[in-house]
Amino acid sequence: MKGNQWGYGKEDGPSIWHKNFPVAEGDRQSPIDIIPKEAPRDPNLGPIVLNYDQCTSLNITNNGHSVVVEFDDTDDRSVIQGGPLGNPYRLKQFHFHWGGKGCHGSEHTVEGMSYASELHLVHWNAVKYKSFGQAAEAPDGLAVLGIFLDTGDDHRWLHMITDALYMVKFKASVTDFKGFNPKCLLPSSLHYWTYLGSLTTPPLHESVIWIVLKEPIIVSEKQLGKFRTLLFSGEEEDQRMRMENNFRPPQPLKGREVRSSN
Repeated sequence: MKGNQWGYGKEDGPSIWHKNFPVAEGDRQSPIDIIPKEAPRDPNLGPIVLNYDQCTSLNITNNGHSVVVEFDDTDDRSVIQGGPLGNPYRLKQFHFHWGGKGCHGSEHTVEGMSYASELHLVHWNAVKYKSFGQAAEAPDGLAVLGIFLDTGDDHRWLHMITDALYMVKFKASVTDFKGFNPKCLLPSSLHYWTYLGSLTTPPLHESVIWIVLKEPIIVSEKQLGKFRTLLFSGEEEDQRMRMENNFRPPQPLKGREVRSSN
């Protein structure tokens, strides 16, 4: 694994990340296995509130690790607040993690059970920090909303994303993706677990207040299959590597508390 190159393969995958990113073995790493009976309800935790009404999506990108939808975060038009958060956090981007065909690929697990996929909506603390980059290195800099994807019927809005994937098949490809509001990807219940953790990809900064929703959204196997048409590799590379199993396994809890909203 040269320099800061990393991936999900045998030579550059999660089990090796600690060599270039020693914090991989830190005390607040993510994801984790959530054990509901060991996550007590905290009466001080209010509901999370998502103000995504004026949401402005910009583009969709294949960054060589996942597919990412980016947002205009120059003001507070799209924020998450409430719950464990002391102030509003601005939406920056969302991305997915998934498995191979017929395999699960969520990052968080619940009592050892994984889901087909996991969606991460990444927000940053623009009240305390000047930029996303600065916030990403601060202990209270980021708030990530994690949503599990379970298989079943077609999801009526996910097709807006899966229909665009052919345009970003290769690593480093970007295309306009305007007017998408991620509110349509939320489950009906916003009950959640919360804990202090990290980015789940290098540089693995321990800067994330995690909010993991308990209720999954339902998507079809066919819709998930579209994600597997993406490639880890660039258009100019000879070896084409299908983008799948792009998840980090659960990390040790190391004495952290996981709290429940209900």
